[in-house]
Amino acid sequence: MSDVVIVGGGAAGLSLAHQLTRSGSTVVTVVEPPAGPLRSAERTWCYWDQGTGAYDAAVSASWSRLRVHGPDGSPVTVEPAPLRYRMLRSAPFEDLVYAQLARAGGQVHRATAEAVRSVAHGAEVRCTTADGQALTLRARLVFDSRPLRALPPARTQLLQHFRGWFVRTRTDRFDPGVADLMDFRVPQPRQGLAFGYTLPLAPDRALVEYTEFSRTPLTTAAYEAALSHYARDVLDLGTYTVESTEQGVIPMTDGRFTRQAGPAVFRIGTAGGATRPATGYTFAAVQRQSQVIAATLRDDGRITVPPPHGRRARAMDAVLLRALDTGRINGPDFFTGLFRHTPPHRLLRFLDGATTPWEEWGIGMRSPVGPMLRTAVELPFLPRRFHPVPAMAPTSEERPR
Repeated sequence: MSDVVIVGGGAAGLSLAHQLTRSGSTVVTVVEPPAGPLRSAERTWCYWDQGTGAYDAAVSASWSRLRVHGPDGSPVTVEPAPLRYRMLRSAPFEDLVYAQLARAGGQVHRATAEAVRSVAHGAEVRCTTADGQALTLRARLVFDSRPLRALPPARTQLLQHFRGWFVRTRTDRFDPGVADLMDFRVPQPRQGLAFGYTLPLAPDRALVEYTEFSRTPLTTAAYEAALSHYARDVLDLGTYTVESTEQGVIPMTDGRFTRQAGPAVFRIGTAGGATRPATGYTFAAVQRQSQVIAATLRDDGRITVPPPHGRRARAMDAVLLRALDTGRINGPDFFTGLFRHTPPHRLLRFLDGATTPWEEWGIGMRSPVGPMLRTAVELPFLPRRFHPVPAMAPTSEERPR
């Protein structure tokens, strides 16, 4: 019997497995779907960090400069030193973590988890293997990162949905030193906002995405049309080839997520509320949770799963999410203004929920104060209700997409 079973090998599951096995004192088993419709295609996760990090060997690219294009086309370029923006692809990340897992005596089961429940002295995961055989795994603790079947009731729920192309151009079209986080030079939807996103990998290669914050996803044909417009008319890429694609949906909700599903069963990742409601950021919160879980198990054998985001961050996000959904603030102007008027290192810490109340006050005073106050006053009186659950694909968790 393992000490810990982790259900799901996405960003949350891999990060927790990495933290738990670093010391070699915890025996970990990861359950991940076998090849097939339930197993995700290769994914991209992005985050910012400084210096050297535990995942450096798996990082595909990084950037020291970040850029936002306002709706009028004017660029805002910032250098958030000592932070760098890093791209992590799921395949090398899996290789890194699973090699460490093997060295620590752990294992990976390619099986579909059907049920997770607490039992005497721990918990068990009932699975079905690729050849249809039943498999039951038992452990002292189980951490479940599978998407929820129903999101918690919320006052506001938007979706961050996107489609991306890995493109290669015939001639050099990209500056590999600058990542475009938000490019608002795209047509805006009637509700919510839309932007382009470009991560250059070489002068002739990049990940190019089209993203919306809105209530419903688009059809694949609509994403393709939006991407074609962005690549052709905004980025002026000329002749290019699409080498691979990625697509996903992330819930942006002020619902209250339950982190414990039983005495020995805990939810992590998006299922445990790690996704930042107003931006879709997840990766930083996943790292904080994983580090605390590993530290408490190592030091005293008890389990602590901290809230992914503090109360102030959740309250601010609830206001911003509602203001965006109601149209009281102009999303492109708001986000462009954040990058234009806030010191870049402070802004990234703010987006990670690591700023002080005084710093947050200064940032808030540069936002549309009237609409924000009106929204803050009405929120306590709004009912929480259930919203349709989106078809969620595991995605990059640490960028505003």
